[in-house]
Amino acid sequence: RLWAPDVQYINGQYVLYYSLSTWGDPNPGIGYATAPKPQGPWTDHGKLFLSQEIGVNNSIDANAFVDPNTNRVYLVWGSMRGNYMVELKRDGLSFRAGSVEQAAPTKVRVAGLDTSTGWEVDTYEGAYIRYWNGYYYLFLSTGTCCDGLSSTYKVVVGRATTPLGPYYDHENRIMTNKAAGKLVVQKNDTFVGTGHNSVIDDVNGEPWFYYHAYHVDNAHRRILLMEKILFDEKGWPYVQGLQPSTTEQTGPYYHRVVQ
Repeated sequence: RLWAPDVQYINGQYVLYYSLSTWGDPNPGIGYATAPKPQGPWTDHGKLFLSQEIGVNNSIDANAFVDPNTNRVYLVWGSMRGNYMVELKRDGLSFRAGSVEQAAPTKVRVAGLDTSTGWEVDTYEGAYIRYWNGYYYLFLSTGTCCDGLSSTYKVVVGRATTPLGPYYDHENRIMTNKAAGKLVVQKNDTFVGTGHNSVIDDVNGEPWFYYHAYHVDNAHRRILLMEKILFDEKGWPYVQGLQPSTTEQTGPYYHRVVQ
């Protein structure tokens, strides 16, 4: 089924990347679709690549990143082994290097362990990249995502001075390892399994952090949560209290589009 969608505006159209997978799939991959506006209609183009073609086990959870400094387009993906990046063409629909066979040797591991390792709960998935004030920030989810109230999911972040890294955390630990990253959000007494985030700016340019979690009163479904992103004195992003808010908050400013 289609899961973990990521929508980006690239070169005049919207591109939706999705995990082309079923649970436990030995050869999952990334598919994509395009549309002239966010609400569609969407045209599905099928797979961009499969795990065995690109040489990355468990190829799910893609995020496309358009570098605001160069307009070059990158794709980051991977789950609980290694997280890899590869450059795409400016339209985001194919590899800059050409075919998937030509692109495979150009991929760069930016976080986690080499893809040849087994599943490691202390590695990462759900990668998401943003650029602020001279740094590229790589958000990653680590822990167990899908164990109901036993889930240990949380979000951490590392940063680099180039899109392809190397990425380091606040203690100068390189992200191409496990159990690294500066904490952004973790569980509290109300929400658990806090992870797999995206970042969306409101009309004032303020970044907001979107992610999912289980409410302790319902362990059978996950809900969407939203927090304002704050920055510490060294420029590291976080959410207030490093945990989900549980009281009324001031929200983002968005324009309502009437069609």
